[in-house]
Amino acid sequence: MGGRFFMSKYSYEFKKKVVLEYLAGKGGPVILARKYGIPSETRIKEWVKAYQNLGD
Repeated sequence: MGGRFFMSKYSYEFKKKVVLEYLAGKGGPVILARKYGIPSETRIKEWVKAYQNLGD
């Protein structure tokens, strides 16, 4: 993967874990943001979109 999925203070592994939980239906962006201390659910939505567009 490339692009925005890599650029941030969060590791690839962390982002992938959150994205896969989201895709598995284990929580929406708000719940996962709270669970992992991510300040904005928008960030999770961006990660999901990037993951879906770029794949693993």
